[in-house]
Parts: sequence; structure tokens; C-alpha cells
Amino acid sequence: MSANNSEAIISQANAYILNINKFLKSVKSEVSADFIYFNNKGIIITTNKAAAPSNLNIVEMYVKELDNSNLNNVMSPHLL
Repeated sequence: MSANNSEAIISQANAYILNINKFLKSVKSEVSADFIYFNNKGIIITTNKAAAPSNLNIVEMYVKELDNSNLNNVMSPHLL
């Protein structure tokens, strides 16, 4: 993800966290997104606990649907 895309996402991080949590809650997930931060590899979305692949896919789908995300730069979610 380019620096411009990441900075645009970070600038609206609170709204994105709320929306990601709404999506996760709608599928009755116990996982919730805590915060978004930026490093040299792009944005990182942290969760309250290890997420199942289905939960990670929900987060990935949400990020790919953002107006300011470049789909070619969205990496598949994974545990760090």
C-alpha cells in the first residue's frame, strides 16, 4: 500500500475501526479490531485476540472496498 493510501486510511482510522467491528459483530465474531497504525510495510490492524481466517477475510474485504485503497497493494491478512 502506498504511503498516500496508508495516510488516508490512518486519517480516518476511528471510523474504519468502528465499521470493521460492526462487520465482525454482524457475523457474531468474538474478535474486535483495536486500532490501526502505519509502519514501513503499510497499515496494520490489530485485534483483541488471534483471529480465525474467516474474521481476517472480513477485515480484508472491508479494506479492499475503501475508496482510497489500491487493490494491488492490499496484502492478504495474516497473523504477526
